[in-house]
Formats: sequence, structure tokens, C-alpha cells
Amino acid sequence: MHEVTNRLQVVLKESGLGSGVLTVFCRHTSCSLVIMENADPSARRDLAAWLERLVPANDPHFTHTFEGPDDMPSHIKMALTRTSESIPFAEGKLLLGAWQGVYLWEHRHAAHSCQLIVTVVGE
Repeated sequence: MHEVTNRLQVVLKESGLGSGVLTVFCRHTSCSLVIMENADPSARRDLAAWLERLVPANDPHFTHTFEGPDDMPSHIKMALTRTSESIPFAEGKLLLGAWQGVYLWEHRHAAHSCQLIVTVVGE
């Protein structure tokens, strides 16, 4: 998981808007976005380990394996999580909780490039 909260805050600041909603969307089929605990990394490790147990690589029932044994599991993990997050903001700051961060979660074992689309709407 790669925290992108600060990058989103920069985009928000550059927009010049004071209040509204920031939406971030991931244009990729093997990663997702989550709002998660940002103070203790063990919470993120536990979540990742749980999802890995739920959808392990090398499941003999998967037929979509052209790009490797983690290909289909990464698509399922993406479908079980989210590809977008909408976050309200006020006074130019994201209204996340004290212990929340926004994370890009790559579900493949080897990192791939992906593109995030950020839309800021407000006044």
C-alpha cells in the first residue's frame, strides 16, 4: 500500500477551492484505493494478509493466469475493494479522520504503473 494522501492534498491546494468533494479514481484492474489506518502500519499489514488468505495466488480454479499466478487474484481483490474514493473537504483541507490516510493498494506481487484521476468540485 502506498499512501497518496499528501499528493491529493497538493492537488486540492492547487485547485484553489475551499470546500467541496475530491474524488480519486484508479484506472487499473489490479490495484485499488482504500481509506485506512495511517498511524500503525500493522493494521495495513493485517488487512493485506487477510485478503491474501481470502484470495490466494495459484488457486487451481482460476483460468485467467496468462500474466502469472497473481493475475486473477489481483482482479478479485480489486473488485472486493474500491477503485475510487470521494473525500469531502473544507477550508482547503481533506476532511479525513485523525488516523485515516488514502492508499493506492497494488494487488500484484510486482508493482505495475497505474494512473490516478483526481477531480475536485466545490467553491
